[in-house]
Amino acid sequence: MKHPFTTRRIAFAGMIAALYAVVTLLLRPISYGELQVRVSEALTILPVLTPAAVPGLFVGCLIANVLGSATIWDMVFGSLATLAAALITRKLRHKPALAALAPVVLNGVVVGSVLAITLNLPLLVTMLWVALGEAIACYVLGLPLLWALKKLPQKYFPQ
Repeated sequence: MKHPFTTRRIAFAGMIAALYAVVTLLLRPISYGELQVRVSEALTILPVLTPAAVPGLFVGCLIANVLGSATIWDMVFGSLATLAAALITRKLRHKPALAALAPVVLNGVVVGSVLAITLNLPLLVTMLWVALGEAIACYVLGLPLLWALKKLPQKYFPQ
């Protein structure tokens, strides 16, 4: 088994974390709220290519939520949902269309629940709105990103 914490993996994870946080915060008006399309969530497909994306996505989401989120609940549970989704995406890496569903479902349920509770919104409707925003990010942006990145030599993605 390869060592999980190589300099290359840590650097790659850091780049993903920075990119996720910056894109989320730059597009803040559409990154937070009941109907959110976090463009940065397109990056949640990256665990298909490299395990380094898993901690990168978690840290990036945590940074974005700490700097931009309204509640501690979203910071904690939203970031943990991204971590869980990244782990599942990595497990399903051989089926990208199914792998992209993990962030849609987990964030729809978890973030939708957090928003419904903290903002006093209808639960099911809020979950569906969050899932819709995730589906746009993951399928409309994320899968084309994956197809483009798969054309690059595998040596660019630390294993």
